[in-house]
Amino acid sequence: MTNQALNLFDLSGRRALITGSSRGIGLALARGLARARAAVVINARDEASARTAQSLLREERLDATAALFDVTRADDVSAAIEALESETGPIDILVNNAGIQRRASLESFAAQDWNELMRVNLDGVFHVSQAVVRHMLRRGHGKIINICSVQSELARPTIAPYAASKGAVRMLTKGMCADWARHGIQVNAIAPGYFATDLNRALVDDPDFSAWLCKRTPAGRWGNVDELCGAAVFLASDASSFVNGQTLFVDGGLTSVV
Repeated sequence: MTNQALNLFDLSGRRALITGSSRGIGLALARGLARARAAVVINARDEASARTAQSLLREERLDATAALFDVTRADDVSAAIEALESETGPIDILVNNAGIQRRASLESFAAQDWNELMRVNLDGVFHVSQAVVRHMLRRGHGKIINICSVQSELARPTIAPYAASKGAVRMLTKGMCADWARHGIQVNAIAPGYFATDLNRALVDDPDFSAWLCKRTPAGRWGNVDELCGAAVFLASDASSFVNGQTLFVDGGLTSVV
């Protein structure tokens, strides 16, 4: 590949905010973007976990800072984004990764759990995107990457509300494209398949489920979180300048077969 082609993926001089990035997929994405030379902003609600993640990246001589805010609190989000923009620098790339999981049969799913799940998985994407995009609109460019799921497309027992939240994020991605593409902003989504993370710990520890998953997935295995980084760098870079409103499934082929 020529240097000119490789330069399309270079994120030098750009700042990326990744929500919910103190561990798991979020931390992997932060590391991947930083290795592509972006300055990354780690986000979490808990200061200790955010600082730990920041230190891990800095030990690799990667450019990392931290921003503490809860994506479900619109006023706090707005204040945090204003502070980042004025004190740290413009946010060129936003990755909406913060998310939670709750498991129960739909008929017994607690209203409180439904509301909490929607506040984090859906409302949080709206709050952070709205706060960040106001600055992107003024500058006439920006990248937003929403983290969806194979459950944006497929349902499974005991996680119907999670699937509903991720299906909504997929459609919100399209809606953001409809409103903001003409202003030079690309909004796309990554839909991970089954990756071995803390969020999926109950499934990872279930030998029957792991056996089923490996048989069901054409790749025959769980995903490694680092395997999401290529998609993130692509969607964050100039290489995807005419890609908009799309959801890229990174799932080992799970959604392509029956």
